[in-house]
Amino acid sequence: MFEVESYRGDRSENYDLLIKQLKALLDGEKNSIANYSNAAALLNQFLDRINWVGFYLIEDGELVLGPFQGLPACVRIPIGRGVCGSAAEMLETVRVEDVHLFPGHIACDAASQSEIVIPMLDNGKLVGVLDIDSPEKNRFDELDQKKLEEFVSVLMQLYKG
Repeated sequence: MFEVESYRGDRSENYDLLIKQLKALLDGEKNSIANYSNAAALLNQFLDRINWVGFYLIEDGELVLGPFQGLPACVRIPIGRGVCGSAAEMLETVRVEDVHLFPGHIACDAASQSEIVIPMLDNGKLVGVLDIDSPEKNRFDELDQKKLEEFVSVLMQLYKG
């Protein structure tokens, strides 16, 4: 049974605890949708000042909405379009301080001001992206990026397709 932890350390230590919790949640579970669902819920519980967190998964050459926490979202995003599609195309994390200044930004939630998108790779092949939005500009920094990339790496190590 999952119990909410009190995050008492510095931000880096708190992220380390989050990743430990992710490993425990994923342990022994083979269903990727269940794992993505729990990962989204865990991030939603852990991260402050966000309004959406979830996954877009590759299907027929485009990103399709997967498990998430937040308001209803855009269902399909073409590769190369918006922040999610750009991260998917480049196969690298995209961190945007002000989404309104990002060329081709797709506004699924008008409250979103900043965003971070981390590609999910299985042996170099794109599986999807982790997308996190915030109602604050410049919400995500280098530490968030490093630790969220580590979070995705742990998730992908246990990826079962």
